[in-house]
Amino acid sequence: MPQMAPLYWLVLFFFFLFSLLLFSTMNYFIKPFEKKDHSMKKPTLNFKIWTL
Repeated sequence: MPQMAPLYWLVLFFFFLFSLLLFSTMNYFIKPFEKKDHSMKKPTLNFKIWTL
């Protein structure tokens, strides 16, 4: 739609950049799950996770 005003496109462009920046920072700083430490739980050699 090139008939729209260029300032409107500029506002939309800055809104898109702000949304992308906000999404990236939230994705980087907020982790949904804590990382589990598996060093304490080591299965033995004959331990079967599933059986038929």
